[in-house]
Amino acid sequence: MLLSVLVPVFNEERLAAGTLKELLAVDFPGETEIVVVDDGSRDRSWEVLQSFEDNSRIRLIRHDRNRGKGAAIRTAAEAATGEHIVVFDADGEYDAADLPRLLAPVLEGKAEVVYGSRSFGSHSAYSFWYVMGNKGITLAANILFNSYISDLETCYKLLPRQMYLDLNIRSGGFGMEAELTAKLLKMGIRPYEIPISYTARSREEGKKITWTDGVQALWLLGRERVRRSRKRPAVGR
Repeated sequence: MLLSVLVPVFNEERLAAGTLKELLAVDFPGETEIVVVDDGSRDRSWEVLQSFEDNSRIRLIRHDRNRGKGAAIRTAAEAATGEHIVVFDADGEYDAADLPRLLAPVLEGKAEVVYGSRSFGSHSAYSFWYVMGNKGITLAANILFNSYISDLETCYKLLPRQMYLDLNIRSGGFGMEAELTAKLLKMGIRPYEIPISYTARSREEGKKITWTDGVQALWLLGRERVRRSRKRPAVGR
């Protein structure tokens, strides 16, 4: 199985190189490709990324302007060739060594969709309100779709590439996390959850998500709940 790791990048000149080196060092249980989309960075991120252009496992794409995380992931997914995709943010908050653990349930035939579930502690949480906001959005999804997931906003969402494309995720920004999860839950697809490590960075260190993204996530969950039911997306075409 070829896994495509999708890496959206926006103004991460300090972390971009380390992110790719970390991914390249992971011992995956199969072939991987790394599809990086620079989402119109205004710093030296693109210049840093270009130093990896000779690596055969890495594909570089650049947006001419900033379109948002969801748009960057959509571009990466359309360009990817793997059977499955997973997102890896270039912000240093996640540990790439956890990625093979997400693949295990798929390779064992236990799941099609796998989420990496974060636990929050005093050493790993950005703030009280950040954690409560994440838990509130997850609770809303569970109530609306009669499910029990533990971390809707996690970056680590592994699923078949064709399934992702068929879901037609249109949210350009961070709202894509809520839209994707809502569409999966609406069709009765319950993610298999694996615990992962996580350490949030501060606003001063470059954290970009804000309370307005939380409001949008709640709106997207409600919108998808009242929409007509969709057919389960095809896999393996």
